[in-house]
Amino acid sequence: MAVRPILIAGDPRLTTRATPVTTFDAELAAFVDDLFEANTAANGAGLAANQVGDGRAVFVYDLVDDSVRHRGHVVNPVLETSSLPETMPDPDDDLEGCLSVPGEWYPTGRAHWSRVTGTTVTGRPVTVEATGYLARCLQHETDHLAGHLYLERLIGRNQRAARRMIKDRNWTRPGRTWLLG
Repeated sequence: MAVRPILIAGDPRLTTRATPVTTFDAELAAFVDDLFEANTAANGAGLAANQVGDGRAVFVYDLVDDSVRHRGHVVNPVLETSSLPETMPDPDDDLEGCLSVPGEWYPTGRAHWSRVTGTTVTGRPVTVEATGYLARCLQHETDHLAGHLYLERLIGRNQRAARRMIKDRNWTRPGRTWLLG
């Protein structure tokens, strides 16, 4: 296993739609292990393949929500959600971060409930249904695979603050990465 560097906002690979996985083999299983390793090293809740520069439609998650640990992966995920809130996100309860936007947190509107269907690395069907933090994570990671960063979901002053941050940090050019340690 290897801890892979994580791409930072501004890299076009983060805004490219993932390609469906068609080969379920030992290499895919090893890659998912690498995603878990990188996610753990970065203290993340989830990590999508394109965040480490791989174009395949797969993500991992490993988080604690309401004292319960949720850990797994989904290949070729399809997302369903309840309706999105139409109000300004709560600055305390709706904070969201991203390993590709290191050190930043912004209130982000997400659906209360979500379900992801897809397969495992062996091609077996899998369904993950959730509310709360896990539901937010599932939405966040499937957004990545659709080529979207959570910053695109920001509204109002949060959106303006994120745009300034991107410019101030010079995160407008490709190839920037970070690696824990």
